[in-house]
Amino acid sequence: MRCVQCGSQKDKVLDSRSSKDGTTIRRRRECLKCGYRYTTYEQIERTELRVVKRDGARESLNREKIMSGLIKACEKRPVSMERLDRAVEEILTDLHKDHLSEVPSASIGAKVMDKLHEIDPVAYVRYVSVYRQFENVNEFIAEIQSLSRRAARDTFQRRLFKE
Repeated sequence: MRCVQCGSQKDKVLDSRSSKDGTTIRRRRECLKCGYRYTTYEQIERTELRVVKRDGARESLNREKIMSGLIKACEKRPVSMERLDRAVEEILTDLHKDHLSEVPSASIGAKVMDKLHEIDPVAYVRYVSVYRQFENVNEFIAEIQSLSRRAARDTFQRRLFKE
C-alpha cells in the first residue's frame, strides 16, 4: 500500500477489524518512512454486473447511482447516511445473488423500492413517484392508500401506531 503523504510502499498494519456484516476488513496502517497513519479497507471483489436498460443499452452497475437515488429520496428525512450505505450494500448483495452477469434495470428499481419501503414511507413515495413517472395527484393518492393497506395487514405496524 502506498503512503498518501510520502509515496513510500513500506508500512505496517497497526490494527485490523472486520465490519459488522463481515464483508469488509478495516486496517489502520503506519508508514515506516514518514510515520503517517492512514486507514484502508479490504473487501471481496465481485464480478462486474452489467445493467440492461429499458432501451436495451448496457452499462456497468454503478453503486453511486443507487446511493444517489436513495439520498435524493431521503432528503430532509431522519435517515442516516450509514443506513443508506447499508441499504446499498444489501441491494448489491441481493443483485449479485440473483444475477450472474446482467441485471435488468427494473430489478434494481424494485429492490430500491423494497428497501425504501422498509426504511422510510415518505422516501418510498418520493422514489416511486419518479420511478413510475406519476403524472397526477391521483396516482400519489393511490400509492399512499396502498401503503396504508399494507400497514393495516402488518400486525407489527398496527401495534406501533396504537401504542
